[in-house]
Amino acid sequence: MLSCPPPPPGGCRGPEGEPVVLATASADRKMAPRPRGAARRLSRVPGGTSVAEIFSFRWLAACSSPTRALRPPPRGPRRRAAAMKKFFQEIKADIKFKSAGPGQKLTDSAGEKTSKGKSPQLALRQPRQGPTDEAQMAAAAALARLEQKQPRARGPTSQDSIRNQVRKELQAEATSSNNPGAPGTNSVPETKDEISPHLAVPGVFFICPLTGVTLRRDQRDAHIKQAILSHFSTDPVAASIMKIHTFNRDRDRVKLGVDTIAKYLDNIHLHPEEEKYQKIKLQNKVFQERINCLEGSHEFFEAIGFKKVTLPVPDQEGQEFYVLGEDARAQPQNLERHKQQLLGAEPVRATLDRQLRVFRPSALASHFELPSDFFSLTAEEVKREQRLRTEAVERLSSLRTKAMREKEEQRELRKYTYALLRVRLPDGCLLQGTFYAREKLSVLFQFVREALQNDWLPFELRASGGQKLEENEALALNECGLVPSALLTFSWDASVLEDIRAAGAEPAKSVLRPELLAAIEQLS
Repeated sequence: MLSCPPPPPGGCRGPEGEPVVLATASADRKMAPRPRGAARRLSRVPGGTSVAEIFSFRWLAACSSPTRALRPPPRGPRRRAAAMKKFFQEIKADIKFKSAGPGQKLTDSAGEKTSKGKSPQLALRQPRQGPTDEAQMAAAAALARLEQKQPRARGPTSQDSIRNQVRKELQAEATSSNNPGAPGTNSVPETKDEISPHLAVPGVFFICPLTGVTLRRDQRDAHIKQAILSHFSTDPVAASIMKIHTFNRDRDRVKLGVDTIAKYLDNIHLHPEEEKYQKIKLQNKVFQERINCLEGSHEFFEAIGFKKVTLPVPDQEGQEFYVLGEDARAQPQNLERHKQQLLGAEPVRATLDRQLRVFRPSALASHFELPSDFFSLTAEEVKREQRLRTEAVERLSSLRTKAMREKEEQRELRKYTYALLRVRLPDGCLLQGTFYAREKLSVLFQFVREALQNDWLPFELRASGGQKLEENEALALNECGLVPSALLTFSWDASVLEDIRAAGAEPAKSVLRPELLAAIEQLS
């Protein structure tokens, strides 16, 4: 039920100013007797609406909008709530309409309306000032910097364009690798007259462990094979073992074949009286799959005392066998020794020539002009690089984490095979050497230690930027960012310097061995 608000002073009046007379319950009908304390119910007018509702509705309508048509709200609580909600929405719409500003006459033209509406705003606007002299100078400098910059080529933006770009690069590399005379290939100059005198090193050289000859990279494999073949005249067993491990590139297949040969020799040594272990059938499936495919395997069997003989086989034609000779059977200990040599052998590889050189102090210490050997790739390296470039398609088309980006940076550093390093000594002299990019830091420390007079004193090496290199760390040179070239700084250990100075002496300025100082050069 709605409670009746208090009447205004002077009595209640309608929208036109007429007095409003409130009806009572006695005027309508007689009220039934009610119990004491019960709420009094207001009577209703003949229309069905209570007097309090009519009064409150007309009072609110008179206060908000005198011209609004008055309608009594519908019966029921939900209908009355909906009506009151709609009523207040209409009040809000009236307030919004009144706050929209003064109205315009219908007789006014559109031009007059526009000029009247915009004239105050135009009067408030300030005239725009031109740029100051400092701003003009800054803009000119920015334009000059933009003109100096080279426009960068925009990379591929879709996966298809990435594939096309990688495919073109792979085709160009394959063409250049097949054409040795094309520019940019890994051809090595034949004569030393073509080598620039300003190069830090004339090239990458190797030393054959069999002959001691210094070789270029394109000469090493052919020279080693020739040295092994020539070694058959002096020691056929050792030569055949070197041929098995060196001429065959597949290390897994070599290991499988060597283990099978060792098993044959073990059976002969453990069962010297059994005839079946003294011969090996060449047409045997195991022999064909594991041993016959290895270069040098037949030379090895013949060198240790086996002879190739054709023996009859029941229900078959004669087949070839390796049969152990009488001299070899009489000395079974030799077979055991040859087996151990075969199992413990390693491929014959040319060792990298360090090309140790010592230079006087020079301002060009950090300037490296490297030959093409440090950047050209062999056939195996070209294939590996092509595989890495093919994998770049998937990397560019997927999101990468920080760890993935760091791994790719390390992969970029691994494409270098060699590294040229210089060590600046306390007296300013430079010690230079060539290394494999994958060699450990311990090899670098050993190289420096062998060049010192006092090789037993501890020392430190620091890279550019003050990065301290630790000898005991199992890091490669390329993992430390020392490829393809780097300048390092040598210093004695701080505790060593304190001990020397505490004894009242000063560390010697010249730290290299005298024979190295005798061959010192001028860096150009």
